Amino acid sequence: MHNQDMIADLAIMLLTAGVITIIFKKIRQPLILGYILAGFLTGPYFPLFFDVESTASIEVWSEIGVIFLMFHIGLEFNLNKLAKMGSTPILVGIIEISGSLLTGYLVGHLMGFTMINSLFLGVMLSISSTAVIQKSFEELGVKKEKYAQLVLADLIIEDIMAIFMMVILSTVSVSSNVSGGALVLHLALMLCYLAVWLILGIYIVPTLLSKVIDLMNDEMVLILSLGLCFGMVMIAKALGFSSELGAFLSGSIIAGTVHVERVEHLSKGIKDMFVAVFFLSVGMKVDPHIIVTCAPTIVILACTVITAKFVFASLGMLVSGKELSTALHAGFSLGPIGEFSFIIASLGISLGVMKDELYPIIVSAAILTAFVSPILMKHSDALIRRISKLIPQRVLDFIEKNAADSQSEDSDDSDWTDFIRRYVSSIAIYGVLMLVSVMAGCRLLLPVLNSFLSDGTARVISMMAMYFVIAMFVKPMMDFSNTYFTALWLKNKANRIPLAAFTLIKIILIAAIAYFPITLLWKTPHLLVLLFIIAAVCITAKNGFMSTSYLKLETRFLRNLNERTIERENENGIRQSWLDEELRIISFIAPEDASFLHKTLKDLDWGRRFNVFVVKIRRHGRHHILPGTDMSIHADDKVFVIGDPKSIDNFYHLVNIVPTRVPRTLKEFMDSGYPDAQNALAFCAVKLTGDEPYAGKTIRNSRIRDKWHCMVLGLQQNGLPIVMPHIDTELQKDDILWIMGSNRNVGRMVSESMVAEIFDE
Repeated sequence: MHNQDMIADLAIMLLTAGVITIIFKKIRQPLILGYILAGFLTGPYFPLFFDVESTASIEVWSEIGVIFLMFHIGLEFNLNKLAKMGSTPILVGIIEISGSLLTGYLVGHLMGFTMINSLFLGVMLSISSTAVIQKSFEELGVKKEKYAQLVLADLIIEDIMAIFMMVILSTVSVSSNVSGGALVLHLALMLCYLAVWLILGIYIVPTLLSKVIDLMNDEMVLILSLGLCFGMVMIAKALGFSSELGAFLSGSIIAGTVHVERVEHLSKGIKDMFVAVFFLSVGMKVDPHIIVTCAPTIVILACTVITAKFVFASLGMLVSGKELSTALHAGFSLGPIGEFSFIIASLGISLGVMKDELYPIIVSAAILTAFVSPILMKHSDALIRRISKLIPQRVLDFIEKNAADSQSEDSDDSDWTDFIRRYVSSIAIYGVLMLVSVMAGCRLLLPVLNSFLSDGTARVISMMAMYFVIAMFVKPMMDFSNTYFTALWLKNKANRIPLAAFTLIKIILIAAIAYFPITLLWKTPHLLVLLFIIAAVCITAKNGFMSTSYLKLETRFLRNLNERTIERENENGIRQSWLDEELRIISFIAPEDASFLHKTLKDLDWGRRFNVFVVKIRRHGRHHILPGTDMSIHADDKVFVIGDPKSIDNFYHLVNIVPTRVPRTLKEFMDSGYPDAQNALAFCAVKLTGDEPYAGKTIRNSRIRDKWHCMVLGLQQNGLPIVMPHIDTELQKDDILWIMGSNRNVGRMVSESMVAEIFDE
């Protein structure tokens, strides 16, 4: 009988939704509003229509709908795309959401809501509707406008921040008294969870899919992707986080793969059905009596959110250096309350901390903003002209100057921005991996080993495993080859104190992480033990085997992360010309007072320290191509140096030489020709068949430099370009290897290695 009621409920809901959405499509209104209206008609507050019987089943379906919605939001989330957005959407998102949240909280407080209800209200009002805004942009034909692109990027930031806020609200709601320390700890754990699962997911999922995708039909791909989605939901719930977080994370892992469009297409129908049920369930909770009673409150909230979004979104755009017109257009676009607000409202009700009356109020306010905001967008040009006339001229001049200054950003600020971005990402990735390895060793590995080994032996093995992982990631976390660090160090002495402080912070973090296993496993912390551990870790980190193992992991991770981009470039027939356009080559006459004269190249160690390499020295008419490390530079020598643009710029500062010409790309240098072909530099790209004597070996052990007197400038592994690869990088079958040397030596290496395929640049 229960099954019959459930089937009847589903039939009533979907038939009603089908008819209503057709009408809404005809009158050019968002379908989400149609679903909400259909839910209201089939809900308990509208007795003149067919009512559903099994509300419990509807709640289960709506929860599944939320999971599918979050999964598809994750599928649209791409780390590469986010990295290319720049700082503007992030800055705008922070200012806009913070301002709107605070405004909503204060309005709720003034209306007499409790602290937790005011907090939920502020969060719900701070999230904009992606569906309504996208539809409005399409209808107005402005989707390719500059402000529209910035708004769509800001919506991605909003979705990410909404997930964080859901975790915060869950933590605050279940605590009788909010503890700042507990909240910070919960957020830190969530960040670790995000980082670890993203890193592991990006490393594992694309690798597995590439191996089995040829064996899978559409049905199997759909089952596997949904299995991953619900599996991540289960793990998130087991770790004390929301199911929405797990669903979003599973989608974001697939988002970077070449299979994302296929997964999105196959699961779209299922997603549309369950998401429709979710919005139908939203409409069922709308009580018309409360709407009539609270009509002034609904209007106040709608006006508040539209005003707050306009003010803070425009302010964020202006602060980030955008023009007034762009800022105001964005402000008018972000007014409609988003679908996430319904999810957050459902969360508050399920936790028993939000008043039921607030649900129909926020839904009604969302519907009102969804009708008003497109009208504001349509007439935004006229409104902006009127607003511009009301702003004093000196304010307009200041805004214009700020936008112009932003366009011509100082290079030192740019170097600091790039340095901080790289610094934070290295700590976030490698620090979290080391910390999680310690926790996994103590909580997972040790109990397993204790089941069949003595306690002491189990502790020793667990500790060795933990320090093995720590040692693997010490070197990349310290990032000794950071060219932006070198550039800042050389440009201004005032930069050296903060740079030294940043380095010290990393050392302290690594030391603290290395100290944890001792305190957790042996309970006998001692400073000498800590120093011994740090020394052992640093020594191990320099080992070639450790570097090779890490480089394999890094290459695979970066390949998977960029898989979608690489595949699109291949499909579009984009030539892999990254090396000859990326590298720069310079030449200079060594001055008589240079500090580097009469020092061997080994002692100078420019390659390791500054990532530039001496590829040729011409002395008294004699050419030394790829000179040995025991060779020194003399006055009046013509020296040829190769490196990436930033490293070349740093090198000029280091040797105190003023460049006389713009550094040429390697392609420009080779195309310029050289009359003495015997002493000319040459380079070519070859594809390894696996039969070469150096295949399967690291660059260090390949003897390419010793036997053929050639240098590896770069390689391409599985489509991923690696410029100036580390000497511990392993050369594998099907790699495209870029080598440089003299004409004779390059040709000799190619012929003696019996390379099957030679690629002309």
